[in-house]
Amino acid sequence: MHVMAVQKLSVALDEDVARAAREAAERHGRSLSAWVNEAVREALAIEDGLAAVREYEAECGSFSAEEIAEADAVLDRAGIVPRR
Repeated sequence: MHVMAVQKLSVALDEDVARAAREAAERHGRSLSAWVNEAVREALAIEDGLAAVREYEAECGSFSAEEIAEADAVLDRAGIVPRR
């Protein structure tokens, strides 16, 4: 069994964000810490993906409108919706 090291932090959230996060964690049957950890992990994955796109476009040029439309269609079929 692999035990991951954790670092205890103190963070401040807007009251409405904290309330919504607690409610979401509860809906998913997770602790607030576990829920926030996963949310941060997802945000970091998005940042990594965006950095990869920037790097690709710097080397190969910008994606065309057609390529973007094709990627949007793939995401639509997968049921992935953009975050607002």
